Amino acid sequence: METTRQAKIARLLQKELSEIFRKQTAKTNGTLVSVSSVRVSPDLSIARAYLSVFPSGKAQEIMDNINRSAKTIRYELAQKVRFQLRKTPELSFYLDDSLDYIENIDNLLGKKPGEDATAEPELELPE
Repeated sequence: METTRQAKIARLLQKELSEIFRKQTAKTNGTLVSVSSVRVSPDLSIARAYLSVFPSGKAQEIMDNINRSAKTIRYELAQKVRFQLRKTPELSFYLDDSLDYIENIDNLLGKKPGEDATAEPELELPE
């Protein structure tokens, strides 16, 4: 069970990481990295960040770059949260592919992407 302190720190880290990735991806046209969630260990020493990458075709390449620069990202994060946290947790990044999973299920069910499930089908009246 996540404590209140863990939840507050997770929200803080999510917000600041989102800002870091927004600034970095602004330089690369057409790529968007968003932080879908952050989970912090009970001793606050490890933070797992789940990232969603658009377009998903570049996801593996982007994740490799992020994992290679994890120490730099941690340093930038530490500069932003230095007045809220005494020690910045170790960061590990994971790909959040839940949106791709949902799209795959929609395709398997025969529903076209972007089709509204709540819309009523049009009825054809006999002539």
